[in-house]
Amino acid sequence: MLKLNRSACIEPMYSEIPFLDRFQAAKDDSFEFVEFWSWTDKDLDAVKAAAEKADIGISGFNGDADYSLIDPTHKEKYLDFLRQSVAAAQKIGAKSVTIHSNALGDGGIVVNHYTELSDTVKLCSMYDMLLECAKIAEESGIAMNLEPLNITTDHVGNFLAHTQMAAEMTRLIGSPMLKVLYDVYHMQLNEGSLCDTIRANADQLGHIHVADAPGRHEPGTGEINYNKVFDCLQACGYTGRVGFELFPETTTAEAVKAIMSY
Repeated sequence: MLKLNRSACIEPMYSEIPFLDRFQAAKDDSFEFVEFWSWTDKDLDAVKAAAEKADIGISGFNGDADYSLIDPTHKEKYLDFLRQSVAAAQKIGAKSVTIHSNALGDGGIVVNHYTELSDTVKLCSMYDMLLECAKIAEESGIAMNLEPLNITTDHVGNFLAHTQMAAEMTRLIGSPMLKVLYDVYHMQLNEGSLCDTIRANADQLGHIHVADAPGRHEPGTGEINYNKVFDCLQACGYTGRVGFELFPETTTAEAVKAIMSY
């Protein structure tokens, strides 16, 4: 059977307790890693100490914020902030950072839809910047995962919405340190065909996110057959981390029971 390297996203999970206590709670629940969203609002020394005390790994966090890959005028600022994120990851021992096509505001709202730019400009800008992202990843040893997001519910106006585009982009660049973050919840809403998509792009998957749809709760609360999804990942030889980025339907304890049943 597939041995998942399980990562708990401790922003939406374990919200019942203080943030720094969530590292030990995740470890006690048999997670091998934790991950979170933003690093700029965290005390990095305290985060590192909490992870080390709990003896739990840090999978990663978001590496971009106010700038967009698809805006060519953002290149210098985007890459400067990404380097800061990489330094933060190195400081706390995180394995990766997640990157997106568009800047995201509070609640994941897409800051700018860039309706004034053609898709050609957006694609060329993203490719140009991702080449630099890959170089930073290779030089630093911090992996980068490019994440398509759903545009139906949580991130209306986001440019990168489909697995194929993300995987084609990372495949063209060809860096082992730049891969795709395949979020099962987002992609069920955008495109469906989950197992076919995983099989077609297995070589480019660097990280997996799990939540059921609709609702973004734990597996078993929506329409996704996660037994099939995990079987497909196993058949494709996926050995990376699986992050449970979900909002517990009731309590984190109940969500963990559902997660561990898989």
